[in-house]
Amino acid sequence: MSSIAGLPNPALANTLAGIPSPSRYASGGPGPEPGTVNRLFFDAVEKYNRPNALMHKVNGAWESLSHQTVLQRVRRVALGLSKLGVRPGDRVALLSENRPEWAIVDYACICSSLTDVPIYPTLPAEQIPYLLNDSGARVLFVSTSAQAQKVASVRSQVAGAEWVIGIAATKADGCNYTMAEIEDMGAAADNAQAAATFKQNALAVSPDHVITLIYTSGTTGDPKGVMLTQNNIYSNAWGSRGVIPAADGDVALSFLPLSHIFERTGDYFIFSHGVPIAYAEGIDTVPLNMSEIKPSIMMSVPRLYEKIYARVLEGAVQGGALKARIFFWARAVGARWADVKLEGKEPTGLLAFQYNLAQKLVFSKLKERTGGRMRYFISGGAPLSPEINKFFYSAGLTIHEGYGLTETSPVISGNTKDAFRIGTVGRPIPGVEVMIAADGEILTRGPHVMKGYYNKPEATAEAIDAAGWFKTGDIGELDDGFLRITDRKKDIIVTAGGKNIAPQPIETKVKLSKFVSQAVMIGDKRKFPIILVVPEWDTLDKWAESGNMGSKTRKEMLALPAVRAKLSAEVEAQMTGLAHFEKPKKIEYLEHDFSIERGELTPKLSVKRRVIEKSYKELIDALYAEPSEG
Repeated sequence: MSSIAGLPNPALANTLAGIPSPSRYASGGPGPEPGTVNRLFFDAVEKYNRPNALMHKVNGAWESLSHQTVLQRVRRVALGLSKLGVRPGDRVALLSENRPEWAIVDYACICSSLTDVPIYPTLPAEQIPYLLNDSGARVLFVSTSAQAQKVASVRSQVAGAEWVIGIAATKADGCNYTMAEIEDMGAAADNAQAAATFKQNALAVSPDHVITLIYTSGTTGDPKGVMLTQNNIYSNAWGSRGVIPAADGDVALSFLPLSHIFERTGDYFIFSHGVPIAYAEGIDTVPLNMSEIKPSIMMSVPRLYEKIYARVLEGAVQGGALKARIFFWARAVGARWADVKLEGKEPTGLLAFQYNLAQKLVFSKLKERTGGRMRYFISGGAPLSPEINKFFYSAGLTIHEGYGLTETSPVISGNTKDAFRIGTVGRPIPGVEVMIAADGEILTRGPHVMKGYYNKPEATAEAIDAAGWFKTGDIGELDDGFLRITDRKKDIIVTAGGKNIAPQPIETKVKLSKFVSQAVMIGDKRKFPIILVVPEWDTLDKWAESGNMGSKTRKEMLALPAVRAKLSAEVEAQMTGLAHFEKPKKIEYLEHDFSIERGELTPKLSVKRRVIEKSYKELIDALYAEPSEG
């Protein structure tokens, strides 16, 4: 690890004078020379030239696209867009689930000096116009009839999108063209000379070209478009080679949204190593697809590991007393075995014997659930429970936990085979610097840091200081170069599934009801969000009186089914237009307003979320302990 004396910024070195440098600064060492994703793409096609570059399921059977087919389709989409009049620098939006066409359109855009704008397929129609208008997208690719119809319902609110192109959707769904028609247009212009020119132009694209605009939720206001360049993502993919240790013979299963930079950068890296990428049919089919594809590498958020662990635990408990005893015995043996291994030692004697038995009786079943060939999981997007990580490690399933943000392309740090420590998010990857500021905030600098927020220079200046340090908004600490996330500085909620939720706009919407005085969303690192609501008691009391409910205390009032139903209807009525993952799955009502006196509100009456979480911890834990209907 580099010392503080090696920092390029003397002012920061002076600020941290007297503090042991390893506790405040770490570096992943030199990164690569500036480069492009386009170079990774063409090099992979030429080097590997395999029959199964991309795989997907069609009518119940897995089909493959070769590297040459992918290249041809990429080129023809690019030529077809050019025929439409799309020019370098234009923005092309993409509203689709994971599928080969997502990657094909993406590569077509970036090889043509276009900027693509991914849109989550789960986003409600009401939120789409802002992204299209702010980005200035001229073209929008949509996957299915449902997505096309969603766009059609709000197209009158979009100023500049000239063409909607259906991947599986058709003109009957409101599309101007189908993707097949665009490819046919490109095929008419495709020949040896066109292919040579396309490659030449693609490899000449500047590393500083903005490859994508990814819109991310802020704590307040409209989403911000993160500008990531060719070199941002190239350097990050290059630096992630230790975190994602791809090798010949590997197969990757892709199921996290490609609209999220975590899966996207990972797929660029995996493709560049010639590893076949199989697209899962959907989140619900991941277990089935794992058994079919038998992947050896997979990226996921902690929620998947939690679900797998929960299923294993449930199976053990429901299998009878003997099976449960064997499971818990094996788990304890595995934990002891893992502790020895993680210290760099080799278990011997009785522990080694017990572990081998535990492998046969319990852990081998877990490996079978993942397809039987899994070498590495990569986890990001939200913190992973150390207990679950150790359980997987005991079973011979290593999870490389990493850390990053959309603004950092995304990887800042990650555990690797040679530098692995459960409970941390690893060391900085090559090319990346990490600094712990005086208030504990994690800062990072390097070629992975975004170019800025699109059309938001003030927000960019606030996020990146004059020395190039990006403020992550997270609190952390360094130990021997390993980064540990200890808290979140911002209010942004990141669920256990890795979904980012800006709570304040949702709370503001809920408070539009005359029956609501205050509202606070909870959900960071949890399976789903919930919301605590303080009723507007004067309004509620009058409504109750009109219903002849009699005189009641607040506690008694909140116990009445009719009152709870009324409040729930009021709250839920304010949630129209929210994405499914943004909607609180449970609502609980509180007797008393939050107060400055109890430290729950600032003098400006802003909610102190952590204080409220602590004050109502028992209530919140009880809500999460109960089954969710959402």
